[in-house]
Amino acid sequence: MKKISLIHSPVLPAVDYAYASHVPSGMDFYFMAGACPLDQKGTVPEGISYKEQARLCVENLKAALQECGAELKDVAYTRVLVASSDQADLVAAWQAIREEFDSHDTPSTLSGVTVLGYRGQLVEIEAVAALPQNSK
Repeated sequence: MKKISLIHSPVLPAVDYAYASHVPSGMDFYFMAGACPLDQKGTVPEGISYKEQARLCVENLKAALQECGAELKDVAYTRVLVASSDQADLVAAWQAIREEFDSHDTPSTLSGVTVLGYRGQLVEIEAVAALPQNSK
């Protein structure tokens, strides 16, 4: 069965994510909209931390992936956006997301941004997933 390969470099510094991923031919790509920390009412819960927002983003990402027949292990790349200029906030969001992804340490970009789309939103996760063709 075809699956994503995560590539770790022995010559680059050890980090908690793969430096690259390889998606073999014959797989379909799914480009996920940015997963936001929205509750069932479509709003960002008030007063929750970067870590809590990151976990809610992952839960919403999992639900969107499920609609495609995919799981977190099928994600080939993520981009994490954090509305903060404080590196500690970025790290808090990143650690929560990495915990959710467990051993699937997909390549990712972590960026601080000035503002995100929803009122009170602090975190958003973009993802690209891949599944063998006709697996859904």
